[in-house]
Amino acid sequence: MTQRHQRRAPGEDGEAGAGHATADLHTHTNRSDGVLEPEELVRQAAEAGVRLLAIADHDNLAAFRELATSGRNAAAHGVELIPAVEINAVSSRAWGSVADGEIHILGLGVDPDDEAFEAALSRQRSARRDRFEAMVARLRDLDLPVDDQVEALDLSGDDALGRPTIARALMAAGFASSVEDAFERLIGRGMPAYVPRSGLDPAAAIRAIRAAGALASLAHFPEAPNHAPLLRELIGEGLNGLESHHRSFEPAVRAAVSAVARDLSLVETGGTDYHGDLGSYAESHAELVLPEAIALAARAAIQPGRIRVV
Repeated sequence: MTQRHQRRAPGEDGEAGAGHATADLHTHTNRSDGVLEPEELVRQAAEAGVRLLAIADHDNLAAFRELATSGRNAAAHGVELIPAVEINAVSSRAWGSVADGEIHILGLGVDPDDEAFEAALSRQRSARRDRFEAMVARLRDLDLPVDDQVEALDLSGDDALGRPTIARALMAAGFASSVEDAFERLIGRGMPAYVPRSGLDPAAAIRAIRAAGALASLAHFPEAPNHAPLLRELIGEGLNGLESHHRSFEPAVRAAVSAVARDLSLVETGGTDYHGDLGSYAESHAELVLPEAIALAARAAIQPGRIRVV
């Protein structure tokens, strides 16, 4: 969960454009590990001035499908919605400070009717559920049971279970003061209840996304400038995007990652990575810098006909 970065006050970095983005290409709903219903996220994004939105739930296109087939008047919110997904890929090699090799790949503009891609996502969700249950069991062994809290949660639409859901259960049980606290003491990498992830490796995730007709963008990787050889390997597998404007990036990081994207001819993307544990969508949007030119270039890289107005 990338929203555990230290938060800044809106406009603290002094860069023009903070809080004025009309696009957000990286958000989450409660169909994976966010807190908002899909339609509520769209409503809040529209109120913040967003007109191009990607809901990139982990391993799950349920939110897009629900919104695209809800039958609502297209002018209800006036937001163009991109079918998107985030895949947490696992490699045996280290990626900078990511010791266990986990990197995240955004698929922007995937074909929601691609059966092979949905099968791959289904396998990812199954692995997520196995990991989720193993972590709940480990907490039980640590005398920190959250079984009742997990049972009380409405997980009917939460197919892509993740650690933030466990963190919220720990809070409800009184074992953690916040999601960040839960990660730092109990369920973060190397902590007592942590269970390693399994699933697609980076190359396989990229190939699956590209086979589904989408832009494959490496997400929230501020160390990109130091890993050009690894990026070139992934480009060889089909990587064609890089998230240069993640909400947590400081101006110098945005500039450096943007330079890498340009040097390697990668489409730049950006977004809030909104989950909802650290405040409202409006607060996250107020910290987002995403120039219109980057948003338009990313939109142009998505196949015509994939975007829906909701």
